[in-house]
This record gives sequence, structure tokens and C-alpha cells, in this order.
Amino acid sequence: MRVVEIAAFAVRGLTANKMRSGLTTLGILIGVASVILLIAVGNGASSSVQQSIAGLGTNILTISPQRAQPGSTVRPLTTADAAALVGPDSPDVKYASPVVSVQATAGFGGTSYPISQFIGTDPRYFDTTNSGVAQGNLFSDNDVQQARKVVVIGATVATQLFPGVDPVGKSMLVNNIPFTVVGVLAAKGSSGLQDADDMAVAPLTTTQNALTGYGSLTQIVVQARSADALPNASAQVTTILNGRHKVTGTPDYRILSQDQLLTARTATTETFTVLLASVAAISLLVGGIGITNIMLVTVTERIREIGIRKAVGAPRSSILGQFLIEATLLSLFGGALGVAAGVIGSRFTIAGIQPVLVPSSVLLAFAVSALIGLFFGSYPASRAAKLRPIEALRHE
Repeated sequence: MRVVEIAAFAVRGLTANKMRSGLTTLGILIGVASVILLIAVGNGASSSVQQSIAGLGTNILTISPQRAQPGSTVRPLTTADAAALVGPDSPDVKYASPVVSVQATAGFGGTSYPISQFIGTDPRYFDTTNSGVAQGNLFSDNDVQQARKVVVIGATVATQLFPGVDPVGKSMLVNNIPFTVVGVLAAKGSSGLQDADDMAVAPLTTTQNALTGYGSLTQIVVQARSADALPNASAQVTTILNGRHKVTGTPDYRILSQDQLLTARTATTETFTVLLASVAAISLLVGGIGITNIMLVTVTERIREIGIRKAVGAPRSSILGQFLIEATLLSLFGGALGVAAGVIGSRFTIAGIQPVLVPSSVLLAFAVSALIGLFFGSYPASRAAKLRPIEALRHE
């Protein structure tokens, strides 16, 4: 029997029970759309993280406290450490800003908002982290020296606490302590995992006096004179801190460059993407199992039809081909609808992440859907082809 005739039988078989075919197609649709969309979400998160880190500049070092080996003396990072990093012994270091950070609850009028990162630092921090001001002004060295209760807030905090109101000049409560808003930072956007605008920055002395106390710094942010000078700056910082902390073994601090931070974040988002894709692949597997079940039911219902066709001379290959084509058509149709759903879904922001469509994932998901039809449809098709005409005709 010609391929066209076999395909025609397959199409008639599918349209004979549209409800059942539709349910099978739905399973493949969900699986394919899930693969495309979840990979796009993971890729979008990765791109957002890369842009966020790159926005800080390529000449930044971040120094954070770290546990030393048992028995070793752990010295906290201090403002004196930060000051010592800028001088004749470190010609490749341009700035070193001490940073303390704490979670705080801000309030204005009847509105309360938990700020995920309330930072205390010096004015060089804004240059070091490429943080521009959108409204008002940044605080000054004099504000730090006088420990004035002034604050510069991120775009998210401004939106949440001062909707429709210019926040500059307003007084807001931070853990019930009044701070005057002197500026609003330019928006940096969200990576989906972290909102870079959900922050507030105040003078270091004020933050220590009012909120954190005078313990260890959370970190020291160092700006090298250029991206090319970053390795030398890192070596100079290491030498100075090792001397000040009297390090003989494992340091009680760690230094991360932007490249290292980007590598770590990228590895995390890649793992996240693989996890999402694995979950979506399970949906495709479930859809394939659905094809097997539906085709087995179809074969059982059409045993007499198969017997009649075999009795009038239809070869085994025709029966096998018909049911394989039916299963493959179900998969292809569901796959095509799934691709459309995935592409359309990637146009929308999901959980704060703008998905980035990966063309290879679209092709892969569609190809896998076709293979699923062939693989999961092969057993029912083989079972149908092996039926003996006499037994099939006797079937009730």
C-alpha cells in the first residue's frame, strides 16, 4: 500500500475520536511548551545576572570576611583596613570603600516596607559601583564626618514608600529612626534572583551609630585604576591585609573579582536552568506515556478493522506504518502547538525574569516530540501489526 494511502488511514483514525486525540496532544503541548519556556527563563536569569554584574564595572574587587582554619585568629575587617588599602603600597588601587549592610524596615506615612539591603558606606562607593543619582543628590564626606541621618534610596524603595510623591527632602523612619532622603539612585533593574534597586545607602558612621554598631565590616569594595590593573591591585590588597591580619595560613578574608563573581553566578544559573529543563522533560515523558496508553486503547477498539484489512491483503508493514504515523502525527501536532505556546509565553515577564528564547531549545523540543511519537507509538503499532486476521475478526 502506498505511503499516501497509509497516511490517509492514519488521519481518519485520529479524527474518529477527536476528544482522545486532543487529550494526547495536550500532554505533548504542555511538555514542549514547558521545555522551551523554562529554558528561556533560566537563560533570561543568566543574562540578567551577567548584565547586573557587568554594570558594576570590570575593575572591582570585593573583600569579605571568611572563617579561618581552626585555631587561627580571626580578625574582623575594619575601616582602618579599608583606609590602608589606598596608599603608596597599593598604586593600582584607586578607591576602597568600607561597607556595612543590614536588613531594615522603612516607613513613611502609613506605609511600611522591608528594605533588603540598607548599606552604610562612604561617597566613593557610588563611583566604585557605578551608582548614579536620578533625583536629588548623594551624601558627602562631611555627612559621614558629622554622622548626619541622611539616606539615598533605590528606585524600588522610592516606588514602594513614596508612590506618586517626590521623596527628596522627605523624612522616613528606618527601624523607627528618622532619616532624611537626599537622593534617589538611578534604576539598575532586577536579575530575577535579586532586585538591585531594593536598597538604601547612608553614611557609614550614621549606620554604625544607629543600626549595626561598630563591629566587623560586611565587606570592603575596592576599585582598581583600570581593568588591566585588577590582578596587580588584588596582589597588593592581599599583601597589605595579610600583613595587617598577621596571616600565616588560610586568610580570614576572601577577595572576589567581577570575573570570579560572574563565574560563580553563571554556574548557579546554569544549574538552575538544567533543573528547570529536567522538570520540563518529565512533562514530555508523561506525554509519551499518554501516547502509548491512547494508542493501545485505539488498537483494542479497532481490532476488527485491522482484521478486515489484513483479510483483504493489507501487509503487516501497512498496519505498522498506519499506527506509527498516527502516533507521530499526534506528537508533531502537539509539538507545534507547544512551540507556539512556548514562544508566546516567553514574551512575558515571569517571576521578575524576562525570558530569553533559545532557538536550539525550540528545535530540540520539537524534534524530541517527534521522536517520542515514534518511540512510544512503536509498541502499540507492533502489537497491531502482529494480530492474526482470524483472531482479529473473531474479536468482540
